[in-house]
Amino acid sequence: MKEYKKLLLNNKAWASEKLAVDEHYFDNLSKDQKPLFLWIGCADSRVPAEDITSANPGDIFVHRNVANMVVHTDMNLLSVLQYAVEVLQVKHVIVCGHYNCGGVRAAMSNKDFGLINKWLRNIKEVYEKNFKEIHELATEKQQFDRLVELNVMEQVQNLAKTTIIQKAWKKFEYPFLHGWVFDMHHGEIKEILNIDPNEWKSSVFSFDFDEEL
Repeated sequence: MKEYKKLLLNNKAWASEKLAVDEHYFDNLSKDQKPLFLWIGCADSRVPAEDITSANPGDIFVHRNVANMVVHTDMNLLSVLQYAVEVLQVKHVIVCGHYNCGGVRAAMSNKDFGLINKWLRNIKEVYEKNFKEIHELATEKQQFDRLVELNVMEQVQNLAKTTIIQKAWKKFEYPFLHGWVFDMHHGEIKEILNIDPNEWKSSVFSFDFDEEL
């Protein structure tokens, strides 16, 4: 059997199982989505948002890219963020990285990886910014793990710097921002950072908005 055929057969089995439990499952699923969460995760195939949180379809709005980045020029990410925050009105935005991240590991090296160098530069900037702290750690694993954590923290801060998030904070007093790291050796998520609405301030990146909001 060709590999992709197995996915199609699995889909049929999954659909049958859902209908056996609830004959209206897909009728309900096809209605408007109202997720509470936006998940910005790594594209790594070992970190599926719904599986590691035991969530159901419709619970989490998901965006994934290499090393769970929030880049201010990434129109894909920003479009997802705007839709999730302004239209779906999610209450929480989660940046979830994971230990043993290939993108972070690549950014720690001086190798030339071709086109992806442009993307890895964003992680390298986090690496350079925290170089001293990272290399004060005793082992390569500790250094690697710490950069994974610092990268997640930086991406959460990047979320807070967007006008999308700041306008929502002023208008709705949500979403809450979260930085998590998944440890695939143990299957558990570690909380790294939480930012409540309106607690974040920056003399450079805080925006003033018209009262029309």
